[in-house]
Amino acid sequence: MTAKVISLQIKPGIQRDGTQFDAPCFTDGRWVRFQRGRPRKMGGYRGMFLNAPEISRGMIMNSENGLNYVYSGSQSYLQMWQTDNNNGIGTGPINIGFSGEILTLNTLVAGSGYVNGSYLAVPLLGGSGISATANITVSGNAVTAVTLVSGGFNYIVGNTLTASNANLGGSGSGFSINVATIVNGFTADANNLWQFDIGYDAGGGGVSSLVAHAGLNLTNIDNITNTPVFSGAFPGGGLVALTDSQGSSPTGDPIEVSGGCVLLHPYLFVYGNDGLIKNCSAGNFFDWNSADANETNVSTGKIVKGLPVRGGTTSPSGLFWSLDSLIRVSYNPTTVGASSIFWRYDIISQQTSIMSSSCVIEYDGIYFWCGVDRFLMYNGVVQEIPNQMNMNYFFDNVNYNQRQKVWVTKIPRWGEIWWFYPRGDATECNDAVIFNIREQVWYDAGTALGVRRSAGVFSEVFRKPVWAGNEQNSVNTYTLWQHETGVNEIYLNNENAIQSYFETNNIGWVTGGPGADDPIGPNRWIRLERVEPDFRQEEEMSLYVTGKSYANDVTQTSDPYIFTPDTLKIDMREQRREMRLKFESNIVNGNYETGQILLSADFGDERGTGNP
Repeated sequence: MTAKVISLQIKPGIQRDGTQFDAPCFTDGRWVRFQRGRPRKMGGYRGMFLNAPEISRGMIMNSENGLNYVYSGSQSYLQMWQTDNNNGIGTGPINIGFSGEILTLNTLVAGSGYVNGSYLAVPLLGGSGISATANITVSGNAVTAVTLVSGGFNYIVGNTLTASNANLGGSGSGFSINVATIVNGFTADANNLWQFDIGYDAGGGGVSSLVAHAGLNLTNIDNITNTPVFSGAFPGGGLVALTDSQGSSPTGDPIEVSGGCVLLHPYLFVYGNDGLIKNCSAGNFFDWNSADANETNVSTGKIVKGLPVRGGTTSPSGLFWSLDSLIRVSYNPTTVGASSIFWRYDIISQQTSIMSSSCVIEYDGIYFWCGVDRFLMYNGVVQEIPNQMNMNYFFDNVNYNQRQKVWVTKIPRWGEIWWFYPRGDATECNDAVIFNIREQVWYDAGTALGVRRSAGVFSEVFRKPVWAGNEQNSVNTYTLWQHETGVNEIYLNNENAIQSYFETNNIGWVTGGPGADDPIGPNRWIRLERVEPDFRQEEEMSLYVTGKSYANDVTQTSDPYIFTPDTLKIDMREQRREMRLKFESNIVNGNYETGQILLSADFGDERGTGNP
């Protein structure tokens, strides 16, 4: 046995860029993160709900009165699930309806016993809305024709309407007719990509509002088709398409944009084509004409994302990302002559880019996003995020044809920002790159099954992230997963192992030995005789010795050395000129946190050629 032991000291992170031999940190990994510079297995996940009918294309989550509400928008639906705030146990989905002015009616049930005649502007009763009227013809004591006069407000498709017999001659019963289509209603489309926000009641009424926009942006970030912006009571209320219908001089125009929506309390901002940024009057989503409402174009490119930002004396303030610029909007009321100007628009940068409308996130007051060729941040100025570990790995392999499916979330518990993306020719997300702000390192999920997700929300009152699966489950629907829960994949009553592993860089003598980075080393093989594992470990793990003779040689991998939480040492006689060690957990209830691993290693053969 060797006289000396060597502590395995490898820099944190997983380096995918450059060559394997040149890497100063770990060279491979799957479902592994870093804390205090050491690898540890990521958390498990369980299927919260197995009944989403379609792939989620946007989510938002918020809690109220001890309950947690998860909203998910897909191509055909906006749905809500309700859970408790601790364990993610609950019910759903509840379909959220969209209301508006009636456009057409269908499915007439004629009834009987009515007085023949033609009746004008008859109020239609029932359904979710108000104020609809129609001309009704009665012949043969039954309703034979209904012609819409006024579409009213807040109706939803499928509402069943009727009329009082007092307005149809004084007798009869059984007449009904259904709402077929509504003005500014939600339209199902495979390209729907959702943006949401939740705002408090600026008037102090205690009723929060959900705002939502489904843009036709899934396949084209620069799509120019305008679609309605909706609002409704949170939680669970139906949504109505917004119009400029209140204030001092309402136009009646629908509020439609191609980009999305964001709340800079108490103002709702919408944005889209040709740099459009538009806001309502304070606290009133139906007033877009009062003095503090505004509409302007601030860039040549489409605005695709907006987020609130701390404004200090100029609050509220927000950041808006166009295809090539970053703009700051601030509340800054001033008087110019006889006119009042409420908003200031500052172009922070005209030389930036954005990968997708879902790739921007705020973390502790700093904004991070993915451009088309680099990662960026804003902390008063736009800066590139240094990344020498997986920048090429990401940008050379992201499927740009599916770029709008790139989305971002964060796991503050571990200091992580995750960018999910479709890798290679994948059409849905199948990998993620991760920036650990706390550790200041990059790594990736290693195409693990747990990153096959299309949208998600991070922990707030509900303490676990909720991510939406992008693959059909066993009942041909889609799963909402509660992540960072246990150490296994839990689906129905089954608990499945989650594979997690990490692989070191070269620890051979030719580069100075384990953990060293010496430009001069002896041309000798390294002979590994013992590994002393140091893990907080659950269940058994496997150690593989890998390596090769030359950088461009074929990797040779040993049989697994199995060790348990009680294993004191792993004896072996393995030789490589360029050696790496791979540690793996792939068993139900398996978990690990790496400590200080010790190696007993010595000089091996002097051969410089051939495989081990």
